[in-house]
Amino acid sequence: MATYKKKASKTKKKGFDSSKKESTTAEVFETLDVSASRSERFVAKYQNYIIGFVSLAVIVVLGYLGYENLILKPKSEEANNELFTAQNYFNQALNGSEKSDSLFLLSLNGGDGKYGFLDIIKNYSGTNAANLSTYSAGMAYYNLNDFENSIDYLQNFNSDDKVLKSLAVGVIGDSFAELNQLDDALDAYRSAANLSSNSYTSPKFLLKAGNIASLLGRKSEALKYYNRIKDLFPKSPEATLIEVQIGKNSTKN
Repeated sequence: MATYKKKASKTKKKGFDSSKKESTTAEVFETLDVSASRSERFVAKYQNYIIGFVSLAVIVVLGYLGYENLILKPKSEEANNELFTAQNYFNQALNGSEKSDSLFLLSLNGGDGKYGFLDIIKNYSGTNAANLSTYSAGMAYYNLNDFENSIDYLQNFNSDDKVLKSLAVGVIGDSFAELNQLDDALDAYRSAANLSSNSYTSPKFLLKAGNIASLLGRKSEALKYYNRIKDLFPKSPEATLIEVQIGKNSTKN
C-alpha cells in the first residue's frame, strides 16, 4: 500500500509454522535393522547436542504457554477495560455530538483517568484491544481531518474480518483523496472493493474508484467499475444513477 507524501516533517504517532511427518511404513521396517546401529552411533556422538536441542524446545514451549497464561491474558483483560472508555468517547462523537472534535480527541488521548486509543496501542501491544484501537484511532484522525495520521494507523490495522478491513482500506482511500493523491486513492478504493464481495462495501468503493478514475481521465477503467456495480449489485444505492455515470464516460460522448 502506498504511503502519503509528506509536505513537511510531522510528529510521528505514539508507539505504536509444524511440520508434517511423512512416513512409508514398509520402507521403514525394511531398513530398520540396517540403520539402527548407524542411528545409535549418531546419538552417542551427538547426544549432548540433541539433549540440548530438545531441552531448548521444551523451554520455548513452556515459555510461550507461561507468557500466554501469565502475561498476555491478564494484559488483554486490562486492555479491554481501558478500551471501554475510549470507545465510548468515540461512539459519542460518531453519534453527532456538538463536541465531536473534543470527544474524538478524548478517545485518542484518554480521559477520566483512563487510557485513550494511543496509550492502549503503546502499552498493550499484541492484544486485540490494541489492534482495535489502531482502527479506531485511524478513524478518529480521519474525522479530525488529520489524514496523514489516519493513513498511518489504518495501514497498521489487521483483521480477518474482510468487511472491517475493507472499510479501513476505503478510508485510507478517502484520506489519500483529501490529500489530492488521486492515484493512491484509486489503488486503495480498488483494493477495498476487492477485499470483500458484498452489497455494502463493494459497490460503495467501486463507485469511488470509478469516480476517481474518471477524474483522472481513465474513462475505460471507470466504465469497468461502473459496470461491475450495474451487473453485480443492481439493487445497491450506488446502482441508482449508475447509468448516468456510464453515459458520462461512454466513448460515444
